[in-house]
Amino acid sequence: MNLSKLFPHSRAAAACGAAALFILTAACSGGRPAAPGPDVWAVVDGRPIDRATVDKAYNMVVAPGAVASVEEMLTIKLNVLDELITQDILVDRAVELGVQATDVEIENALAEQKRSMSDEEFVRQLEARGLTVEDLRDSLRRDISAQKLIQREVLDRIAVTDDDIAGFYNANREQFNLPEPAYRLAQILITPQRDPNLQNRLGDDAATPDEAKRKADMITQRLQAGGDFAQLAMDYSEDPQTVAVGGDLGLVPESALNSLPANLAKAVRSMEPGTASTLSIGQNYVILMVISREPAGQRELSTPAVRDSIRDLLLSRRQQLMQQAFVANLRESADVENYLARQVVETQGRVPGQELPPPAQDAADETAGQSTSE
Repeated sequence: MNLSKLFPHSRAAAACGAAALFILTAACSGGRPAAPGPDVWAVVDGRPIDRATVDKAYNMVVAPGAVASVEEMLTIKLNVLDELITQDILVDRAVELGVQATDVEIENALAEQKRSMSDEEFVRQLEARGLTVEDLRDSLRRDISAQKLIQREVLDRIAVTDDDIAGFYNANREQFNLPEPAYRLAQILITPQRDPNLQNRLGDDAATPDEAKRKADMITQRLQAGGDFAQLAMDYSEDPQTVAVGGDLGLVPESALNSLPANLAKAVRSMEPGTASTLSIGQNYVILMVISREPAGQRELSTPAVRDSIRDLLLSRRQQLMQQAFVANLRESADVENYLARQVVETQGRVPGQELPPPAQDAADETAGQSTSE
């Protein structure tokens, strides 16, 4: 995980932001309730989210052994806590509507996480992150419950009509005039590091090269057994840009293939429409599908591929809009106190208990020995 990519700001901007937050807090904190205890980092409609829950979620996001500064660590934990707050609100609503995760769904998701690992290896990898199988079950329960709520209350209610498709085509007719042959492609991307912005439906995220390979092999086997590419992409792909549309990359002109890695370009040109191939690109894996080959010229609305691509685009746009609005509306009606954020502002980032740990004793002894010899 590249920690340096999280919220890069200039020092001047950071100082101004901190000052503004400090003034705002000083003006507004008088009537706000104190934290119920030092280990309660947020309260949502009376339900506490404690430090241990945030730390476990943090350990799921950050690779084992990753080194972060106090500022980077707190930034990630603030993001994680914000996600947990949203998730808590969604799960509470899911329980209210009776669409929370079932034990069978949780165990199936757990089996997907485990894949071909032995029980011992699975437990060992969890322990390396300071987690237990029960911690993972609890995380999956929250994830699946929130996803089921979104599916029922948002995604299942969105429709794209023939008039919508025709209107988009007529307003963007020039986009469907191809100056050269093109390929409509889809991909499932798998990377060997955690992504805090992961958006696939199962929350499935490979964290090591071995995990990435096992995941690629599993998806390849599912495809060979007749699995639906788009559904597998929405469940497992780690590409936030295409996961919501089943990995669809749209049309890629023939000339654009020349800028791709050689093995990827060769695969595209040699594959038949409707087939998929698994490729390694550096440490990443790309499971690529050629959906269709399109000749140069004007593509008419009557072409099924044109209608499908417009429908997918409009559906994706509406899903993102309505999901964001749905979540924002639920959060607006919730009573939320974020005590960690308040502590960060009030202590200028020196939250008690969040200091970096001292160096390991053997490293400290080695450093002392070097100083003595000098």
